[in-house]
Amino acid sequence: MITIVDYGMGNLGSIRNMLKRIGVPAEVTGDVATLERATKILLPGVGAFDSAMQRINASGLRAVLDRKALLECVPIMGICLGMQLLTRASEEGRLPGLGWIPAVTRRFPDTPGLKVPHMGWNVVTATRDSLLTSGLAPGSRYYFVHSYYVQTDDPRDSVLTTRYGVTFDAVVAHRNLYGAQFHPEKSHKYGMSFLSNFARV
Repeated sequence: MITIVDYGMGNLGSIRNMLKRIGVPAEVTGDVATLERATKILLPGVGAFDSAMQRINASGLRAVLDRKALLECVPIMGICLGMQLLTRASEEGRLPGLGWIPAVTRRFPDTPGLKVPHMGWNVVTATRDSLLTSGLAPGSRYYFVHSYYVQTDDPRDSVLTTRYGVTFDAVVAHRNLYGAQFHPEKSHKYGMSFLSNFARV
């Protein structure tokens, strides 16, 4: 069972439908007691960094999420903004992030000919082996919509990179914590394979 965190910001229905399509049981919840029982967690996110952190901190979910991530070490995947929330800070906002992975979130630099946000399909490059990318074919591509990107402190935490003006981390893995900058629920067969891999972690 994958538990999808509902804190008021994210494509919850789309993610749940994709998991259903690949035969993975999932539930959507903003309930602390339900999260207490979770054995695998997805943290989605669409919108602004500070707004998301305010909602998580005010919802009563922060303590249980910290415990799941850092003490119980259950597998947790952040998607898009959810990935950025795993870092210690973002150039988009002023509030500290969850700080679960050693990384920061930066804004794309102004680059002639490139629009921000980075929106659309982009090819990824594997930087190391990971259960998340098992069966990844050359030329695999995913759907991105974002103005900020994650930069890990330790290159060994990077799993997939993508190029858009700068080379950035498209997927990271740090112990039991994972992040995907793209939207697997919008990435068709590539996203289905990626979520299937996470279900097996």
